[in-house]
Amino acid sequence: MASRCLVILALILSCGRAARAAGPSPGADVHPGLPQVEFINQQLTAAWASDGVRPASDATDGEWCRRVHLDLIGRIPKLEELKAFLADKSPSKRADLVARLLGEEYEDEYSRHWTDVWTTMLIGRDATNDLVNRSGMRQYLRRAFSKNIPYDRLMEELVTATGVNANRKDLDGFNGATNFLSGKLGEMGDDKGLEATAKTARIFLGLQVQCTQCHDHPLPPNQGKQNQFWELNAFFRQARALRRRGGTDDVQWIELVDEDFVGDQNDPEEAEIYYELRNGQKRVAYPVFVDGTAIPRSGFLPGTMEDGTRYGVNRRRELATLIRTSPLFPKAAVNRMWGHFLGHGFTRPVDDLGEHNPPSHPELLDGLAERFRDGGFDLKELARWIVLSRPYATSSRPSASGPDDDPASGEKPKFARFYLRQMQAEELYESLLTATEADRAARAEDAAKKKDEWLSQFVIAFGTDEGDEATTFNGSIPQVLTMFNGDLIENAVAIGKGGFLHRVAAAPLNSTARIETLYLAALARKPSRTELDVAKRLVAARKGDAIGALQDVWWAVLNSNEFIFQH
Repeated sequence: MASRCLVILALILSCGRAARAAGPSPGADVHPGLPQVEFINQQLTAAWASDGVRPASDATDGEWCRRVHLDLIGRIPKLEELKAFLADKSPSKRADLVARLLGEEYEDEYSRHWTDVWTTMLIGRDATNDLVNRSGMRQYLRRAFSKNIPYDRLMEELVTATGVNANRKDLDGFNGATNFLSGKLGEMGDDKGLEATAKTARIFLGLQVQCTQCHDHPLPPNQGKQNQFWELNAFFRQARALRRRGGTDDVQWIELVDEDFVGDQNDPEEAEIYYELRNGQKRVAYPVFVDGTAIPRSGFLPGTMEDGTRYGVNRRRELATLIRTSPLFPKAAVNRMWGHFLGHGFTRPVDDLGEHNPPSHPELLDGLAERFRDGGFDLKELARWIVLSRPYATSSRPSASGPDDDPASGEKPKFARFYLRQMQAEELYESLLTATEADRAARAEDAAKKKDEWLSQFVIAFGTDEGDEATTFNGSIPQVLTMFNGDLIENAVAIGKGGFLHRVAAAPLNSTARIETLYLAALARKPSRTELDVAKRLVAARKGDAIGALQDVWWAVLNSNEFIFQH
């Protein structure tokens, strides 16, 4: 199939987009009247003027439509969705589409996409960890995102969860939220909750405290101290992740519980912990939040004595309250969400808001965090503000004049253009199914398992203390071969009766219209004149085999860089 002509076509597809000028975007409502959107636009317009930066032109309607579908619901638009949007002449068409994607019509797809995003963030993509029940995690997150529960409640439920992590008919007390910590805590306090401490700080406070576990941070002006790690760690010392084996040698499920903590000196009233300095000296730590707020030292869980006097404290619940009221909490969420939609956060990495790492746009970050908090920590509203803003609506092609905006080179992002980035693996999977109009598994969990099997080909484990991993398409030979020759692509270009290609070939369309249909379905645009000419020559070379020629073109389009990239 990969004839020389086809390879030439694939090369044209890989680089042709950058050579084409961005067309105007008629009806683009960059200012839909939301004060939060106006705030974003005003802040960045002022920053561009100050930096002498000219923002890129507007993205075309097709580019923006593809972009917002990928970012909000995790897939490219269906062909009919794209055509309806392009045909819409309303000046509010973009705001209207965002409202639909965030509304009841797309509730299932929205919750499925953000379940993918948060499952990866909270527990990674490793499906072999028997201390985590991925199905249970997904069930909890799907319900949370379908109901759009406030972000502070989501955090509290994850940080304080107790119960069984697997949803089984023979078990009581299922709570899928327990899977956030079930694989990060020991059974008898043997691992001291080190990973739970580091992950909670990174995700919900935007603080990278893991390196201060063993020593003070050596590079000024970072103020991270070793005692701060262990004081935060003390909040997790009542939590236990009990391994349940169900009569077998292998762990079958985890039960997350809170128990009284007696401390390293067997004194539950003080319940102190000790850590070791590099010089071998011992230091004591009690539960103290990162801002210096201390809670009672008692390791007893809350209870009441015979005389009615209450005692004890639930340390994880106290921690959740302190996180919620911390100014870092909304800032970390805004920074992460901004990075999701714009390709770069205000800091690099996105989960490092330490003093050593000042944000690129501090007033914008602080202002959005304040509005997010005052709006009740509504994740859908935060998403709405960002995708309707001017920086999100710019082309990914840099402006022809003025300084370039290229954070990939190490400079701070100016957000004067939309930054190209590869799709996440989950997005690519869903987009291939969408573009080819493939049948999906009837049950959500069956569909998730099929997706996991495909994703496992691309998981890269780093073997760090936190079990870090990544899933990227970096152009390696195995990944290229998987895309070119894998089962998913093979099914996508199948020419069986009733399939996508068969329907396109059977439609009452001329050759040009059929090729344009393929480009619209995959790339949200029509082919350039050069691409169309090459595709027509390929069709002619097939000598009447119309569906075979379309199959060749379709294979090249799906394997192009442009299809894999978010742009």
